Amino acid sequence: MDNLTLKLRGMSCASCANRIEEVISSVPGVSECNVNFGAEQATVKYDPRKTNIEEIQNAVDAAGYSAYSLQEQEMITGEDDAEKAARLAESRKLKRKLLVAGAISIILVVGGLPMMTGLHLPWIPAWLHNPWLQLVLTTPIQFWSGESFYQGAWKAFKRHTATMDTLVALGTSAAYFYSLFPTFYPGWFRAQGLEPAVYYEISAIVITLILLGRLLENRAKGQTSEAIRQLIGLQARDARVIRNGIEMDIPIQEVRIDDVILVRPGEKIPVDGEVIEGTSTIDEAMVTGESLPAKKQPGDEVIGATINKTGSFKFRATRVGKDTFLAQIVKLVQQAQGSKAPIQQLADRVTGWFVPAVIAIAIATFVIWFNFMGNLTLALITTVGVLIIACPCALGLATPTSIMVGTGKGAENGILIKGADSLELAHKIRTIVLDKTGTITQGKPTVTDFVTVDGTANGNELKLLQLAAAVERQSEHPLAEAVVRYAQSQQVNLVEVQNFEAIAGSGVQGLVLSHLVQIGTQRWMEELGINTRALGQQKDAWEANGKTVIWIAVDGQVQGLMAIADALKPSSAAAVRALHKLGLEVVMLTGDNRQTAEAIAQQVGIKRVFAEVRPNQKAAQVYALQKEGKIVAMVGDGINDAPALAQADVGMAIGTGTDVAIAASDITLISGDLQGILTAIQLSRATIHNIRLNLFFAFIYNVAGIPIAAGILFPIFGWLLNPIIAGAAMAFSSVSVVTNALRLRNFQPKVTLQP
Repeated sequence: MDNLTLKLRGMSCASCANRIEEVISSVPGVSECNVNFGAEQATVKYDPRKTNIEEIQNAVDAAGYSAYSLQEQEMITGEDDAEKAARLAESRKLKRKLLVAGAISIILVVGGLPMMTGLHLPWIPAWLHNPWLQLVLTTPIQFWSGESFYQGAWKAFKRHTATMDTLVALGTSAAYFYSLFPTFYPGWFRAQGLEPAVYYEISAIVITLILLGRLLENRAKGQTSEAIRQLIGLQARDARVIRNGIEMDIPIQEVRIDDVILVRPGEKIPVDGEVIEGTSTIDEAMVTGESLPAKKQPGDEVIGATINKTGSFKFRATRVGKDTFLAQIVKLVQQAQGSKAPIQQLADRVTGWFVPAVIAIAIATFVIWFNFMGNLTLALITTVGVLIIACPCALGLATPTSIMVGTGKGAENGILIKGADSLELAHKIRTIVLDKTGTITQGKPTVTDFVTVDGTANGNELKLLQLAAAVERQSEHPLAEAVVRYAQSQQVNLVEVQNFEAIAGSGVQGLVLSHLVQIGTQRWMEELGINTRALGQQKDAWEANGKTVIWIAVDGQVQGLMAIADALKPSSAAAVRALHKLGLEVVMLTGDNRQTAEAIAQQVGIKRVFAEVRPNQKAAQVYALQKEGKIVAMVGDGINDAPALAQADVGMAIGTGTDVAIAASDITLISGDLQGILTAIQLSRATIHNIRLNLFFAFIYNVAGIPIAAGILFPIFGWLLNPIIAGAAMAFSSVSVVTNALRLRNFQPKVTLQP
């Protein structure tokens, strides 16, 4: 399956988004489609063997909208010049129409004050309320300023649907065309004993207010993508490349892999790479969230968009363009902002029948009032009010705008959220499973103790260390690295190993200098039939202090024991306390033996421990917690954590971990700081609260507004909702929803790490 991101044009409300989603989903070969009304984008999964981008675009065009594909490079560098020009042109056009409509509407309102208030206002000339003058003034508003509503309504009619444009066009047209009759035939109305009243100002003011609301809405929606623009703005514009011994400044788009780049103090690093000459300290806070500058020397990796602080250095470009770390962050945030949260399904179902239902209510309102009251004016005012006040936009914007702001805020805090479903589900988490190595601990264990069965006589300790280090050098496990580093510190020469084999969750083995060397857990030794009683007491003592013990056997006999300790992260204990404060159960998961695991757990305040768990059993342990009815989050950083991260309801990968773990997770904590767990959960809770508030406002607005506009209060209080007020309420309903969503930009976690 291929992924495609489409930029959409022509949507006026959530009904349009639903229509496009239906159209794209009906294309053969498309397996999934999500349309984000707020971002004006569609994310599509399709089978390239059955369809292609052109067919999907043609389907959108046939539905009366337009779409073009966003290439990955364009997604990470922002809008192109053509897109920016189109946006500016559309904004200027909207402003011109609003300016004209606003100026004329003021004249119409002043002229209509005597009729609207029922008062004699001698300072208002009578000719201002002349029907012919009002007709002349209103017509350009109706058909020029309101042109887009008619165009949208006509497109919807041709595809047998109805949108917000349909409601506005019907409502304003009803007021405008009704007013033509008393303008041209006032005598007929007087003959019927009716006052030939006109309602041009209603149509004009409603169009003006809706244009104003649309302009404010577009501006507010633009602010929801501020996080993306800030991330894109982090990258450098140029790079100082050394080619053929010549330094040259080129745009970063022209940097190639293996280019040698020179960076001076105070400059941004243009792309990702590896230092080959020089040393420096680099401020990586903008990407990793780490406040202290990181020291860099030859062999270290550098990240594009970070800032060089002290020295000059040269590095070799390893990732450029769409493959850089920053580009991947931007891409993940954009994908999350374009995704759809499950909570939005309710709003989608409502908007699917909303507009047709409103039209039906409007017709019923007209028929009821005209038949029972015999008052055409009353029937007209209530019908227009129903059509105008109903707005599906607020429902359509309620969820996506909050998701866009929430995922953007997450990126600002070093939290990459892959999808809206993950952001929504995180607020339901009740159990947090923490992997020990690299999550609770620093992931850089060191050898603290080493003994042999025969002691140090005749250099037995160094000989055994040489055999052990030779085997461990072939392993990628953090404990193996600790053994190799310890051997190197003891000036031990590393020799070659043959027939190396790693047994997951147990240990490693290989032939060294014609000896079979086996290194691993006590359980594995016993499975191999190797007697471990000789050093049993020493093992128990080390494990009681929270150290991990590995056994070393040579030719089927235990020869030594090694203790390895992985220091706790400074924030681990505080993080566990803070998670408890949020009402979460915290569980530790590790392959270590139970005694060591419980010693570590006691230090950080964790009561429930799953120890001696092999990599292939971690996912099963997460599943067991889920079977208890819990929503489970798994936090890990290693390759062996990937199955458990995928099994969990929400997988959180420490960003300093492996690419496999990050790919299997739903949320990535870039810095590796456990504060990210707290922030992610609290951000999810704040976002869902914001969405629910938006949906409440959107639903209550329509549930209360439509009956009031239909005149339900008239028999009791003799009061009708003026269509002008209905237009104002409709215009600002969407603005209020987006503005509420923008409050998330001020999000700050309430529960933080306290020492």
